[in-house]
Amino acid sequence: MLLRRFAIILLMSCITYCYADVTLPAPQKKDGMGLFDSLKKRASTPGGGFPTAMVSDDELSSVLWAASGLNRGKNGWTVPMASGKPPYIRLYVASENGTFLYEWEGHYLREINKQDIRSDIGKQNFTKRAPYIFIFVSDGDSLEDYDAQKANDFSQIAVGAMSQNVYLAAAALKLSTRYINSINAEFIRQSLQLPENSKPIGIMLLGK
Repeated sequence: MLLRRFAIILLMSCITYCYADVTLPAPQKKDGMGLFDSLKKRASTPGGGFPTAMVSDDELSSVLWAASGLNRGKNGWTVPMASGKPPYIRLYVASENGTFLYEWEGHYLREINKQDIRSDIGKQNFTKRAPYIFIFVSDGDSLEDYDAQKANDFSQIAVGAMSQNVYLAAAALKLSTRYINSINAEFIRQSLQLPENSKPIGIMLLGK
């Protein structure tokens, strides 16, 4: 009887506190819309009428990979990385089912919490309309060899390149996206339980 009670308590604890990883399908890496067609169609979707239709797992997978995907052996990325370092911008994904960290090694989503934080991330009310919101966070531990100014410069350049990749991938997949710089940084820090040396830089809406 005692063992049974312990098992029930353990199960209830796991339901409350255990986090679940989300396996992503393989990203699309060939065919599709040509580069110059994607550039022609690249645009920021107006915030007030941002679409609310759900993005498929296949589409989400491809856009996440495009953001910083490993595309040249073991040390080549779709965006510039200082001194050949692995991505030092952590990409989080906020959705109605919770908040996740995109793990580029293994290409999956690691659950951070089960909260829907979309309505509080940005300073505009329309952010909550987006099915997914990407959160770009500078990883201070990965840039500790550089002074603060250089680390910030590298982070801003990386986010600029990553967001452009998201724009092009979204255009190719006929998705809607919008980069937003006006964010509630302190709320993001607390919700994601970020270390002091990690800095939220911007967010990007993704919908269909």
